[in-house]
Amino acid sequence: MGRKVAFIAALFGALALVGPAQARVEVQWWHAMSGVLGDRLNELVEKFNKSQEKYTVVAVAKGNYDEVTNGVIAAYRAKRPPEMVQIAERGYMTMLLSGAIVPVQDLVEQKGYKIDFSDFIKPVASFWSYKGRMSAMPFNSSTPIFWYNKDHFQKAGFDKPADTWQELEKQLYTIKSKGISECGTVLPGDFYWSLLENYSAINNQPYGTLANGFDGLGSEFVYNKTKVVSQVARLKKWLDDGVMQIAGQGFSPEQLFTSGRCSTFVNSTASHGNIERNATINWSATFLPHESDINPPLNSTIGGGAIWVMKGHTSERYEAVAAFLDFVAQPETQVWWHGATGYVPATNRAYAVARERGYYKDHPTREIAVLQLSRGTPNENSRGFRFGNFVQTMLAQRQEVEAVFAGQKQPQQAMDDAVKRGNEILRQFEKLNAGKTPETERP
Repeated sequence: MGRKVAFIAALFGALALVGPAQARVEVQWWHAMSGVLGDRLNELVEKFNKSQEKYTVVAVAKGNYDEVTNGVIAAYRAKRPPEMVQIAERGYMTMLLSGAIVPVQDLVEQKGYKIDFSDFIKPVASFWSYKGRMSAMPFNSSTPIFWYNKDHFQKAGFDKPADTWQELEKQLYTIKSKGISECGTVLPGDFYWSLLENYSAINNQPYGTLANGFDGLGSEFVYNKTKVVSQVARLKKWLDDGVMQIAGQGFSPEQLFTSGRCSTFVNSTASHGNIERNATINWSATFLPHESDINPPLNSTIGGGAIWVMKGHTSERYEAVAAFLDFVAQPETQVWWHGATGYVPATNRAYAVARERGYYKDHPTREIAVLQLSRGTPNENSRGFRFGNFVQTMLAQRQEVEAVFAGQKQPQQAMDDAVKRGNEILRQFEKLNAGKTPETERP
């Protein structure tokens, strides 16, 4: 008995010398990524968790962007929000005015991290910033680029797609008339983003007043008075002539392109992973075309999402969040994420590292998005879009364009109706958020 007591005392003594094991601080990150991109996100989180011993980030897939947004709103009202949440760019104004977020630049600086926010690529930084301060951490930033079937263009006698919409149209009609492919192009599922919004930015067309919403909630849509109307008419003509197809019957737009059925496809640079894995064709990609009377074309704008930090957590957990955000912003992380997914590196330093390593010699199409985003100096028409209830206004516009495709409306009437419906939605958002100020302006 005495010997047993002595052993236990010795054991506790030894443990006392070692000291209690440091428990890792755990934080949650709700996100909207699935499939291959979801796998890469989990891999990123695993890299962070293994890089240090103090914090654990738990990535939780919560469905698509709308489902994540609705979920975090419900969780915040129930006083159980995650520490971090990934929100798409269309939710920027909702998050900024929610009163539920902690601006990321304020947080990481308070926690002593030295992220160079001035080094983020301009359209990326300007979109996620309010009055020069980063509201959310850019994460999966993308922009649409022009994908094409190299063999189809060569068979038609072209080296590559033309730079302008006018010359590209001639090429697509030639490909169709020679029977090289079933269709010249396929309508992307998010055509409102790639073929209307980014079309406006690249061709220096205003989309809304007050600098596309950057200068206040009183903005109104004006794209019914710009080249967007003729762009919709062009797409309708291509559809009627069989040069453009709309996906359906179990096939996605991407599948119609990667199978060789359609010769071109406008889609996010983040499609690189899927296209590299699934395409059975000799493909390449280039810049989005521009109108022949617009020279030089401006930069495209970003899509994708950012990491927002939610209110209501302890200082200890915000230490973990700040450490993770610092990890995400590091050039090595950005270069890895860029190569693994096709999303653009968010910082100029990360882009420079990728170039120095010769990454783009083997992956030239992955540089197109960076070059297109960085082209020239963003102005009021190309900085991005900052409208309240932007998902709802987009859905109204989409319905009107689809009415054109169905032969129910003329392009001008449809865009007039889309703008009228969109402005009514903007006024609802303005009324609901009257008097609210972003977190960075609160005392």
